[in-house]
Amino acid sequence: MAGAVNPDSVSTGARAMFFMITPNESSFQKVEDVPQYVQQATPFFVGLMMLELVVGFLKTGAPVVTLSDGLTSVSAGMISRIPLLFMRGCELTAYMFVWDRYRLLELPWDSAWTWWIAFLGVDFCYYWVHRLAHEVSFIWAAHQVHHSSEYYNLTTALRQSLTQQFTSWIFYLPMALIAPPAVFAVHIQLNLLYQFWIHTKLIKNLGPLEWVFNTPTHHKVHHGRNSYCIDKNYGGILIIWDRLFGTFAAEKDKVVFGLVSPINTFEILYVQLHYYLYLGRRSTTFKTINDKCLTFINGPSWKPGKPRLGDHLDNPKLTGQEVPHDPSWSLPLQMYVIIHFLLALGTYQDVFDNKMTLSQFNMLGMTGYVLLTLTSMGFLIDQRPRAAVLEMLRCVLMVTMQRYGYMKPLLPILAVTTQSQGARIIIVQAPSRLIFYP
Repeated sequence: MAGAVNPDSVSTGARAMFFMITPNESSFQKVEDVPQYVQQATPFFVGLMMLELVVGFLKTGAPVVTLSDGLTSVSAGMISRIPLLFMRGCELTAYMFVWDRYRLLELPWDSAWTWWIAFLGVDFCYYWVHRLAHEVSFIWAAHQVHHSSEYYNLTTALRQSLTQQFTSWIFYLPMALIAPPAVFAVHIQLNLLYQFWIHTKLIKNLGPLEWVFNTPTHHKVHHGRNSYCIDKNYGGILIIWDRLFGTFAAEKDKVVFGLVSPINTFEILYVQLHYYLYLGRRSTTFKTINDKCLTFINGPSWKPGKPRLGDHLDNPKLTGQEVPHDPSWSLPLQMYVIIHFLLALGTYQDVFDNKMTLSQFNMLGMTGYVLLTLTSMGFLIDQRPRAAVLEMLRCVLMVTMQRYGYMKPLLPILAVTTQSQGARIIIVQAPSRLIFYP
């Protein structure tokens, strides 16, 4: 039946979220044949977040996520995907370049051995990607976005960096010497998907699985700012790398989540970029060229005279009574923000759905509008003095883009679709405009 959901695809998508997928059903000869597992996982992301919300409320009597923090996390996830509108992912592009020119061995794409070698290789490389993201300041400037939430729930998994993808690709290149790109393209997605479900406090100790796999208990420690949590538990799917390289820590005291110095804002561009500005300012406080350069290369806690990674002695002391930043804002304002966030989300999805037919100018304009909307929403949540002015300008831009057909009408009932002699005519009643699609 047309439009029916394929039960096999639903089963595959659900199992892919937990790396419960077999080599036979996920081995492909060409990169073009590899499914977009991450993109297809959106319904599972939403479903699991809703389930966590319900179960969390039933267990604790309180929501596991606040509106302000949840919207900021989802906004960060949206921003992190924007570069994909204009270029192929850096990891896969660089990987294919090395494979085409420098491969030393060509493992068979349809072998289960190749599949399992790629699984271990990607997870091993991810460990080092993740570890260096904590130990090198200019890479931490990107990765800190993921740690900026003071909550720990499934929306936190979506809080990703706009810029980290421009450095992470380097660490996967050794695999391109032996493993086909299509096999890598499968595992780089499955590795990412697995890490979604471990961002929850509702799942407790999983017994013997804790010795081998990264679990919510282990990853909860990784997101803590307690001294025993910092720079621990880097694993993606497997925790064995941390046990082997001495970076494992079990949960002890109550975990306090977030950055060592909380940023206390929901303004999305600041969340994404503030640490780059901080590093620039910090480097100017040092006198020698060597110290200025080491500011960007050594660990975030480094200072002249200290070890490369610093010693964390200057970090704020925790009491366990810390309360996450959660400004109060009125219910009408919350409803307003939700409505306009959903409108921006619709525009965002339209851009990705139609990126092959949109001009570069149109894509830039629509993504610019989405960025402006997410920024304005952050200003409103923070209740900044200039929030009203920025929001007024954004609304003017929104109406203008609707007037000239760059955005859908606010309500579907404002548009009427008809068919005429093989051409689809969409009559937009407000504002008046005819758009023809052959």
